[in-house]
Amino acid sequence: MSRAFRRDPADTHPPLDSPAYASTALRHPDHPLVLLPQRLTELTGPVLGEGRIGTKDNDLTAQHRGEPIGQRIIVHGRLLDGDGKSIPNSLVEIWQANAGGRYRHDRDRWDSALDPNFDGAGRTLTDSEGRYEFTTIKPGAYPWRNHHNAWRPAHIHFSVFGLAFTQRLVTQMYFPDDPMFFQDPIFQAVPEPARKLLISRFDYERTEPARALAFEFDLVLRGREATPFETDEDDHDD
Repeated sequence: MSRAFRRDPADTHPPLDSPAYASTALRHPDHPLVLLPQRLTELTGPVLGEGRIGTKDNDLTAQHRGEPIGQRIIVHGRLLDGDGKSIPNSLVEIWQANAGGRYRHDRDRWDSALDPNFDGAGRTLTDSEGRYEFTTIKPGAYPWRNHHNAWRPAHIHFSVFGLAFTQRLVTQMYFPDDPMFFQDPIFQAVPEPARKLLISRFDYERTEPARALAFEFDLVLRGREATPFETDEDDHDD
């Protein structure tokens, strides 16, 4: 049985324009959106199945011959719908800066060093219970030009796909007690009731002795506990 569409509560997602985040005016459409019907091609393909996921795609510390620099961490959680039910076999991707706060990207001009053993990108499929897991390096904070002495808190970008590439949601995961929350307008733009849903939980039980700390981060698509995502209606990113 199909379920009726339910909008997220009004205080879930950030507004399109956030004055403290200077470039929001350039990051969203300034005309009404035009609805394009999804045809069979958009709904059925391309398909990304288990055969296209590499054995090391979800371990960002094992994609090169050498070990990356930084604190090894495990990031895990579940992908859930608005009723708390798990969503299996869904593509989850992440990308992030290295331990020094630098992305492997041509436009990243932060003078922190690149790590030759860290690309900062991974992907995996949720299992039958909607669970995902990545092994990676805790990213560093980095400066940006939004305001005086501006620094982005350490964060990991998440992308979640539905049944096709046209069905995609993007968000960011932060770490507990980050000292830079107070001056980050992207984090602050998320309304207070939902802001805590972007912060991962330190999970001591899942740490691996002498190897990696662990953080839990569930991705909830709808409802009162919905993870704030970047959507065509609500959000933006850096």
